[in-house]
Amino acid sequence: MTDTNAPAPEAVEAPPARAPITRLWGYARHHLRLLLIGGALSFAGGLVGLVQPLIAMDVIDTLANDESLTRPLLYLTAVVVIGGALGAVGPYLMQIAGQNVVLTVRKQLIDRLVRLQVAEVDRLKPGDLVSRLSSDTNLLRTVASTTVIGGVTDSFMILGGIGLMAWLDLTLFGTTMAMVAFVTVTMLFIMPRIQSATVDSQKALGDMGSLLERIFSAFRTVKASGAEDHEIGRLNAAATTARDKGVKASFWEALAGVVAFLPVNIAFLMVLGVGGARVASGAMDVGTLIGFLLLLFYLMGPINGLVASLSQLQTGLAAIHRVEEVANLDSEEPVAAERLTTREGPAQVAFENVTFRYADDLPFVHHGVTFASSGRGLTALVGPSGAGKTTVFSLIERFYPATTGSVKVDGVDVTEWPLQELRGVIGYVEQDAPVLDGTLRENLVMAAPDASDEDLDEVVKVARLTELVGKLPEGLDSRIGYRGTTLSGGERQRVAIARALLRKPRLLLLDEATSQLDAANEAALKQVMLDAAERTNVLVVAHRLSTVTSADQIVVFDAGLVRAVGTHAELVENDELYRDLAASQLLTAA
Repeated sequence: MTDTNAPAPEAVEAPPARAPITRLWGYARHHLRLLLIGGALSFAGGLVGLVQPLIAMDVIDTLANDESLTRPLLYLTAVVVIGGALGAVGPYLMQIAGQNVVLTVRKQLIDRLVRLQVAEVDRLKPGDLVSRLSSDTNLLRTVASTTVIGGVTDSFMILGGIGLMAWLDLTLFGTTMAMVAFVTVTMLFIMPRIQSATVDSQKALGDMGSLLERIFSAFRTVKASGAEDHEIGRLNAAATTARDKGVKASFWEALAGVVAFLPVNIAFLMVLGVGGARVASGAMDVGTLIGFLLLLFYLMGPINGLVASLSQLQTGLAAIHRVEEVANLDSEEPVAAERLTTREGPAQVAFENVTFRYADDLPFVHHGVTFASSGRGLTALVGPSGAGKTTVFSLIERFYPATTGSVKVDGVDVTEWPLQELRGVIGYVEQDAPVLDGTLRENLVMAAPDASDEDLDEVVKVARLTELVGKLPEGLDSRIGYRGTTLSGGERQRVAIARALLRKPRLLLLDEATSQLDAANEAALKQVMLDAAERTNVLVVAHRLSTVTSADQIVVFDAGLVRAVGTHAELVENDELYRDLAASQLLTAA
């Protein structure tokens, strides 16, 4: 007996939790060269700008001495031009690096999302996952490009400016530093609140996206039920919540800006007052005062930039937190291991005392299921709704692990198969026969990308899709719409069956494959199943008597147990439940 309460073998362990700033470094280090070049150019531009107040002092001294202004003006012009050029090229390079970082994050996130375990996706909201891939990753662009390096650059500019201030006049320097200390202490209080508010805001946006995705996934049902107003009300409520959360985040960001702006301007006025008094008393000359004021005025930019960088950093760390949540979800192995077997022909399936439930707080679906389907032939799974028939396919495909017991394919427990190889021998048609947006050809070759045109032609004929292909404007290359909306239910079902057959599976799983077909197409698809059963092992969840009567073996499920196994004639004679099912509408004759 296999206890699968331990981590399932197919799961890729989530990476150890790391601090968001460490995670950001992990994303950015692959583009470090471009970031450093851009940052160095921006830093050089800042240094050039820092020289401007000193040149301005030289201009004032030159005027006072009645000397020519040619030299200092040429210096000032050169500084402005060079500083402007560096200030344009540096940020541009960092923006390119930021876009590259976002691409790196999105590729990693896409790989993780597509490889998530089915159980994880079943409990999550698709709209929220889409939000993490789009808006959350976009928040990282500014953080990865300009925020960190820009913040470091601004910090050096501020430190350099403070050093020059101390060199020019210690009294005015002390006045300025009092304001800097106030800004620093206040920011330590505000920054964590910006991050928390941003996390809440992004979550609210994800919830709104999930509601919209929910509506579009059942759009016809919403309209047919006259539920537009109800759903609009829910969306509006979600949008209002997102607005409220966004306003809260904006409040803290605005407060950070005010905290940075007002003290610096107050310091400017105080320096002007104190410095004017010192000039009047002869303690300092007017050139020094003007240079100090220009220096303080110049530092407003780096100070505001540093505050903005810290605010954006909190936003980015919140986005990284949401991206990291996805990275920590359980996913499946990304690549195939060495082949487990080179066996050809029909695959064998065996359930040995299998119990299963979807979660620890949910009731058991299977209570000890045991049956086998060996070699070629058609095995039909029948029983009342909720008896656990479809769950059999989820366990074979390893979408979920059995709670206890063993599910074997070719005598090997499915947990010991390389996942890609296991699914490579199986063709699976889901109950709702999903069709993806794209062309008919793209849908058919999804599981067999190397299929030849001859293989496609054959499967189109076998699945009775010839008429459909003929009436589409571009044949197999015609687009069939989101979720195959241009196709009928029966056509979608035949497309799904053709897709499964195209990969020439050793085991074919059909979940109510004929439920949406009319009598003529059902008879045709029944023949397809019988033909396939001559070459491979076919398991079908059946609700129609015509399918069941042709089966080589029928497995009767009842309340999570296998009640009986046999042919149609044997079960009609020996099993009361099957006899009732065959006579009732649960198994409807064609």
